[in-house]
Amino acid sequence: MLRAVIFDFNGIIVDDEPIHFKLFQRVLGEEGIVLTEEDYYARYLGFDDRGAFMAGFREHSRPLSAEKLQELIDRKADYYQEVIRNHVTVFPGVKNLVADLAQTIPLAVASGALRHEIETILKTLGLLDHFRAIVAAEDVTQGKPEPEVYLKALAALNTRGGNGNPIEAADCVVIEDSKEGIRGARRAGMKCLAVTNSHPAELLSDADAIVKSLEDVQLNFLQNMCP
Repeated sequence: MLRAVIFDFNGIIVDDEPIHFKLFQRVLGEEGIVLTEEDYYARYLGFDDRGAFMAGFREHSRPLSAEKLQELIDRKADYYQEVIRNHVTVFPGVKNLVADLAQTIPLAVASGALRHEIETILKTLGLLDHFRAIVAAEDVTQGKPEPEVYLKALAALNTRGGNGNPIEAADCVVIEDSKEGIRGARRAGMKCLAVTNSHPAELLSDADAIVKSLEDVQLNFLQNMCP
């Protein structure tokens, strides 16, 4: 039985994956590391900032201290804030779906993005109040494809849900756009709906269902995923 829906953020709610690619490319380029678009979408897309920078340095046999890693994350975050002031694009169908679901179903965001980025954009879009919980990059120690971010989102929903019967993982649908996200959701014991915003359907085949757009999704669609 469907009792909660957990949304990824980048590539599902906000159409900013091209921005993240350009900013990873910019910051890594400043460190003498070349990141191509092909490599980003093939291997980096599902990572949070920490995982992406670690992968970039590891693939080029470059050491990376914790202090340097944090500086790279902070630098990219500063660049991101500059960009989104004038460029926030929401995917089709998102606003209507979120507003409709929030009337009856607890919603959460589980993302590798930074909390202030998520909250700033959701507030700009008028969606922030629809989500009972947000779990961001700084809330977890292991990014996707590990299940931690989804399990923490579920725990947060249960904490805010009062004293009723706790929501089980099997009663959650995660909405994702990346291979890593799908793997993490399945490892958490949750159903996963994939949207082909970032990858073609053949690369998202581990999901329980695949759609081209959230315009095609309504409450009954998600309920049928958790019979």
